[in-house]
Amino acid sequence: MSDWTATAIACSNIAFVKYWGDQIERLHVPANSSISMNLEGLHTRTQVTFDPQLDEDQLVLNGQILTGTDLQRVSGLLDRVRRISSTKCFASVVTSNNFPTGTGIASSASAFAALSLAATAAVGLKLNERDLSRLARASSGSACRSIPTGFVEWKAGHDDIDSYAVSIAPPHHWDLADCVAIVSQEQKMVGSTEGHILAQTSPLQAARIADSTLRLDLCRRAILERDFSGLANVTELDCHLMHAVMMTSTPPLVYWLPATLAVSSAVQAWRKGGLPVCYTIDAGPNVHVICLGEAAREVVKRLKKIPGVEKVLVARPGGPAKLVS
Repeated sequence: MSDWTATAIACSNIAFVKYWGDQIERLHVPANSSISMNLEGLHTRTQVTFDPQLDEDQLVLNGQILTGTDLQRVSGLLDRVRRISSTKCFASVVTSNNFPTGTGIASSASAFAALSLAATAAVGLKLNERDLSRLARASSGSACRSIPTGFVEWKAGHDDIDSYAVSIAPPHHWDLADCVAIVSQEQKMVGSTEGHILAQTSPLQAARIADSTLRLDLCRRAILERDFSGLANVTELDCHLMHAVMMTSTPPLVYWLPATLAVSSAVQAWRKGGLPVCYTIDAGPNVHVICLGEAAREVVKRLKKIPGVEKVLVARPGGPAKLVS
């Protein structure tokens, strides 16, 4: 056969109600459902080529050849594609992020969403959105949320079949902006995959999960009704709960830096002063500062004045994973 090639782009996403901890670890079936927003302009671009001349899978990320655990995770997804397509060939994967990798900006989410779409397209598979979301989830849980468009809910389900993501509103539904305050571009010492395993060691995880349905309802309603105050309250609460679990796990995970706290404190003060703004923090030190689109310019200006903020990335609600020529 000749080489089979396809290229896909997928957005990163930011969760308002977080995913942290699994029901089924090997398949990343989560302990609770979650809600997120795709981030337009913060994306991964991935080209997959199945080549009969290769004797193993190859991975190049941002111009660097990767082996070890990174390659194993990619090969794991490619193995699933090979099984459902009856393809025997190994593949070359060339991928790049246009934002810092492994720093709490969901680079694995966009990466495995793009990989899922490119790999299946390369072998001629046309999976529906639900099944593509399931495929991405099995390699990186939050990647399933980067498959659909706009504002997305990942239904936890109970197994591989019923754990997938759906869009609850398109990108144009609400003009929000995520002003990502970059306080560190260093790759984190403990990745999210390891962190999810540690979640069950925290005495707070059970309480976090038990209350998650209420937070999901509040968040979903806030998005559908464009209620920024409601979104701000549930988003910051959920962020604090996740990091409380991290900090009380064994061993504890503390991702925050002094500048992380400086930004979050400033954001709370700005909101009290009338600015429509809130924050959330994924598994890393960088702070996602969410605001109404009309306030983005002012928010960026203020963030840049905070000591420790290296730069600010701005993203609006983004679309689905898509194939590109």
